[in-house]
Amino acid sequence: MAYNVLIVDDSPGMRKVIKKMLGQSGFVTEQCLEAGDGLEALTVLAQERVDIVFTDINMPNMNGEELMERISITPDYQHLLVLVVSTDRSEERMQRMMALGAKGYVTKPFVPRTLGYALTKMTSRCA
Repeated sequence: MAYNVLIVDDSPGMRKVIKKMLGQSGFVTEQCLEAGDGLEALTVLAQERVDIVFTDINMPNMNGEELMERISITPDYQHLLVLVVSTDRSEERMQRMMALGAKGYVTKPFVPRTLGYALTKMTSRCA
């Protein structure tokens, strides 16, 4: 199955890295969309069909936690599988993001195998 993916990170370089690592991990994407913060992500979500969201936490305008809060209260987004990709390794933040509905959490830096494992685990659990 191919997925429509949205990568949300304020760093264009990190978005490019995640996109490249998706390919290296063997994960099949139909479409790979990008947003620079949570506000841009909400615009993309309103206009495109998305299955999986990768989101950073620390971003301008609307951070990843605020994005997760919006996703969690919006009925049209309840199907989304969200994977947090962040440098924040604190247990408190991880638990908070999972409580808001994230299906996985990967800390930066990471390797394609780590990303692939998280995706496989997340999609098989929610299939």
